[in-house]
Amino acid sequence: MLFKVANVSQLGQFDEIIDVRSPAEFAEDHIPGAINCPVLDDEERIRVGTLYKQVSPFEARKVGAALAAKNIARHIEERFADRPKSWRPLICCWRGGQRSGSMALIFAQIGWPAHQLEGGYKAYRRQVLQWLDELPGQLKLRVICAPTGSGKSRLLQALARAGHQVLDLEGLANHRGSVLGRLPDLPQPPQKWFDTLLLQQMRGLDLERPVFIESESKKVGFVSLPDALYRQMHQGDCLLLEVPLAERVRFLLEDYDFYLQDPEALMRQLGFLKGLHSGEQLEAWNQLIRTGHFDALVAELLAKHYDPLYYRSLGKHYPQLATTAPLMLDSLAPERLDLAAAHII
Repeated sequence: MLFKVANVSQLGQFDEIIDVRSPAEFAEDHIPGAINCPVLDDEERIRVGTLYKQVSPFEARKVGAALAAKNIARHIEERFADRPKSWRPLICCWRGGQRSGSMALIFAQIGWPAHQLEGGYKAYRRQVLQWLDELPGQLKLRVICAPTGSGKSRLLQALARAGHQVLDLEGLANHRGSVLGRLPDLPQPPQKWFDTLLLQQMRGLDLERPVFIESESKKVGFVSLPDALYRQMHQGDCLLLEVPLAERVRFLLEDYDFYLQDPEALMRQLGFLKGLHSGEQLEAWNQLIRTGHFDALVAELLAKHYDPLYYRSLGKHYPQLATTAPLMLDSLAPERLDLAAAHII
């Protein structure tokens, strides 16, 4: 074999990581920093796979080899023609098989010290899951607890500005963690890519210092938190925020102003509460939306839906809150949050 094999523990030893899987596979998840140079694109991969199943492996390999050769040649000409002889690429495919082996072989014949990732992406994914199971237990978490509209995410941002370590789950998930938490024009990452992003942030933390995190449900929108992190959150120290109702209403109207511009979308989202509230209650809230009484709508949603739900969850998962002195915030203005963050030890 002209090329060498490397394992997941050696990822940092290479000049470039080249993921030769299809664009769809790459979009679902990949090694951070890797570039996508498909040996077979999405359509070609389907075509070869269909031949393999419906005709024969031999016919599939003939077609696949021709397509791979053309694609690898194009990548060399368009992406790698300027790389020096000393360039050390690591090449990755699904399981460390023919796709990465084909490119690694050609690169090695050119003269580059190419390596193939042993076990491919699947080996990397196994390592990610192992780290996600082991690392959260080493974190000194301080969990910011408060009902919806209390500025937990904004306080996290202020804590980061003040030099504290934070883990922003909602920022990674592109979601605010409630039935109205979907962000416009900003899709959530696939579960596997969320896991990769989360792990990347956790591995950059100083384990000797506290890490501030927002209390969350097991799911943030459509992505799920790792079991180990979810358990560790419930064992961490708590920071309880108390914010006046009127300020919470003002803040939510400011933070979710995109719903005020699209009342139909707001009513559609509230429709997901069917089964938790009566049809009469949902219609009453829709009427407040139609008439533009958003202050009253938000106050009612907090009193009748969000607050009861949140406090039941807090009582179940964070019993230590009963002895936690609250941090009182009369305003969620940025300067007030910065002041609060500066005084948190």
